[in-house]
Amino acid sequence: MNQFIELGISAAWGEKLKEKGIESPTPVQKEAIPLLLDGEDVIAQAKTGTGKTFAFLLPLLEKIDIEKNEIQGLIVTPTRELALQITAELRELLTEESSIHILAAYGGQDVEQQIRRLHEQVHVVIATPGRLLDHIRRGTVDLTDVSMLVLDEADQMLHIGFLDEVEAIIRETPFTRQTALFSATMPKDVRQLAKRYMRNPRSVHIKSEEVTVEQTKQFVIETTDRRKQQALCTVINEVQPFLGIIFCRTKRRVSKLCDELKAKGYNIDELHGDLSQAKRERVMKRFREAELHLLVATDVAARGLDVEGVTHVFNYDIPHDMESYIHRIGRTGRAGEEGEAYTFAALKDKDFLQMIEKGLGRPLERKVVEEAPLDTEHNKRRKPSERPKTGRPSARQQQKRKSRRK
Repeated sequence: MNQFIELGISAAWGEKLKEKGIESPTPVQKEAIPLLLDGEDVIAQAKTGTGKTFAFLLPLLEKIDIEKNEIQGLIVTPTRELALQITAELRELLTEESSIHILAAYGGQDVEQQIRRLHEQVHVVIATPGRLLDHIRRGTVDLTDVSMLVLDEADQMLHIGFLDEVEAIIRETPFTRQTALFSATMPKDVRQLAKRYMRNPRSVHIKSEEVTVEQTKQFVIETTDRRKQQALCTVINEVQPFLGIIFCRTKRRVSKLCDELKAKGYNIDELHGDLSQAKRERVMKRFREAELHLLVATDVAARGLDVEGVTHVFNYDIPHDMESYIHRIGRTGRAGEEGEAYTFAALKDKDFLQMIEKGLGRPLERKVVEEAPLDTEHNKRRKPSERPKTGRPSARQQQKRKSRRK
């Protein structure tokens, strides 16, 4: 018997999951789905990559009444990328027979087009706080019939300053709504938000750091600021990632590094908040379809991104807290696949490196890089058309990519 059906999910949705190759629920799904189906408010602490999206999407879909022409489900996310990702996962579950209509509302997209869609039948809205508040102020969205509210990546939402917006949105929904709050960490402001707006919430806490860490081989490249870029190029040339994400701290550093690596012939692009929405969507589409091999990104832009087939993560700028480190390396080593993470550390990064190793409870393996001059034949980048050696995707990943293109 399908294990999702045992949790209370209907046979139709269970079959749809099976078609996607998903038959066994993850720990967060096992704990959260029955509670949400029973109408309980839920606070779930789980890292990205643990299956939390389906943990709230499936109960939400079960509760939708397609005969009603109102917004019944509302999912609020901190970034446009995460809103698009959840929307894509939701669309993969839906069929024409399901008759459930959804809308993604985020900044950078044509607001008039969103307004036209909101005048039609919409059952579920996936939105970022700023754009949703814009619709509320315009009077173009009605949240008075929302029966289930999901706050995804709540800690990141408040971290980047959306507390007032989130509270304003919550107040537009009915008191009788069911609320699900998903967060990687539970800082004080998230706990206070839950206390103010949730009714006797049930707690789900999934300790997933061990899984994420164990699935990812982690290395430290000791270098200097002056030689860091050369070291990065050497490592990339050596490991030949199928898909790799390079993390920098700021948008300016992302753009600078991307331009310099692109000039050296790397198949690369950038992702950060200053890009237009159309550009961001084009970049992510090319990356997901493996037309790009490398993506340079900031933490906020890549928050919550779940791209299948990421084989390598490169911390070009060392993260300054343990949560960011786990988030970054969690982009690889997902769904049972192995991954590799390389952190580039100069002498000035010593304290941050010690913080990471203390958080992991063990030292990270040091890897020596032979820094040959970049203009020699030995160290030139292979042509993008050449198939990567060590970054080859698994047979399962290749099959999923083929089916996705059909």
